[in-house]
Amino acid sequence: MLDSIKIKLQYLLPKQGLTRLAGWGADKQAGWLTQLVIKLFARHYKVDMQEAQEPQFSSYRTFNEFFVRPLRSDARPVVSELHQIALPADGAVSQLGAIVDGKLFQAKGHEFTLEALLAGNYLLAAEFNHGIFATTYLAPRDYHRVHMPCDGTLREMIYVPGDLFSVNPLTAANVPNLFARNERVICVFDTSFGPMAQILVGATIVGSIETVWSGTITPPRPGIVQRWTYPTAGNEGAITLVKGQEMGRFKLGSTVINLFPAGKISLMPQLVSRSVTRMGAPFAEILDRVPTQ
Repeated sequence: MLDSIKIKLQYLLPKQGLTRLAGWGADKQAGWLTQLVIKLFARHYKVDMQEAQEPQFSSYRTFNEFFVRPLRSDARPVVSELHQIALPADGAVSQLGAIVDGKLFQAKGHEFTLEALLAGNYLLAAEFNHGIFATTYLAPRDYHRVHMPCDGTLREMIYVPGDLFSVNPLTAANVPNLFARNERVICVFDTSFGPMAQILVGATIVGSIETVWSGTITPPRPGIVQRWTYPTAGNEGAITLVKGQEMGRFKLGSTVINLFPAGKISLMPQLVSRSVTRMGAPFAEILDRVPTQ
């Protein structure tokens, strides 16, 4: 009964308004009140501040500063083997596996299409059809910066407007097409094994999605699909990031979806639904690299 009420509220609540309000409040310097909110949040969600670069709550002037806190440089070692790629974020695996007939598994009884996830871009969808996907859910207690699984040169970024449903496991199991209907930022990289997409999915109370090359992407929320393209590797203005480098962040938690082309990588066998993830740990092995020109 309680779960049913929670799902109904997801449809009824003014999610856009709540998200704007939360973003406004999380960015305010409110002195003792900010400190109280941070402490109560950290206690409730059992946040491990010993991993943080600044473990003292007093180091953070706003809730957002606390939420996107950087970790100590040694807190998340990045897998160094050239044939392995790294997990992009702290969190837990929601689902992962093969993209079958252009569809991704969301939860029991729910699938969504690759083309819908990619905002109808059928040419981009074709690059990942029959490939591999992995969905990582970032809970409120997790580290909320997202990093590169491998070396890559940014090809394009697409902002897709959408709803702001929660993305927790309960909602994923009950809201059809959740990740294809929520707001998201799609980042496509060219790598040594072909294209790789890293998609930052918005959600209720997610005040902001940012990337390291563009800063804040949302808000504002213009209500239209926006697309940016970038120079290829070796050309002036090209944006190349290395494995383990930060590429974006969420101000309040959400989900990351990774897409890989067919026959190019193999996910680590220990990764299954609900596996805990730590940024930098082994994610997959590269099976086939694209020949260089």
